[in-house]
Amino acid sequence: MVNEIKSVRSPTLETIRMVEETIEENNGEYNKTQLWEKLPRKVMWPTYIVILDYLKEINKIIISDNGIITYIWNPKLARELSSRKSY
Repeated sequence: MVNEIKSVRSPTLETIRMVEETIEENNGEYNKTQLWEKLPRKVMWPTYIVILDYLKEINKIIISDNGIITYIWNPKLARELSSRKSY
């Protein structure tokens, strides 16, 4: 496991944003491989998987049973909730 982690390059913020924007633009249309092929710049597969895992972990995407990637982040709702007064 440690060797696997060492062999994966850490993605840059720019690369994470590129993948996230591509997912948002193609929301619910493609599976992992199809979306990877649609990226504007080439990204190594292991790096791409790390990014997907990260976006899934922070609840920005979901991946259906058939592999379709859906963008679920709602920034407008997040702003509304963060501006609420806490009681």
